[in-house]
Amino acid sequence: MLIGEFQHNVDQKGRLFVPAKFREELGETFVITRGIGACLFVFSNEEWVNFSKKLRALPMTDRRAQDFLRMLFAGACECEPDKQGRILLPQRLREHAGIEKEVVVIGVMSRMEIWAKTNWDTYNENTYSDFEETLMKMSELGI
Repeated sequence: MLIGEFQHNVDQKGRLFVPAKFREELGETFVITRGIGACLFVFSNEEWVNFSKKLRALPMTDRRAQDFLRMLFAGACECEPDKQGRILLPQRLREHAGIEKEVVVIGVMSRMEIWAKTNWDTYNENTYSDFEETLMKMSELGI
């Protein structure tokens, strides 16, 4: 399970160090794509296949579903860390997430997310201000 929060910098070539405990969980190669919101999603190959199977059930006649699939799959690429544990973040994905230099890498159970530090800070400010309300909503859902 992917958990935790780590701060790193993207180098001039667009490479990012992936924490060792995340690399162990993600495997030798993994998939990175546009995330929902101003971040990137990173899946192990196994999780990507599982997620993709669920998405096959989306109706081809649903325009929003097809827009989502296009966004997700067109932006996806397979990554393999180098010997120093770095991955190359393609320019189009860095632009999507607003990533320039400082990033935050977080574990979200079955995926890793990559955020520009400024976007992560803003997200935290907005989300944590409503955290108690969110917890109450989760209890309504039986969680």
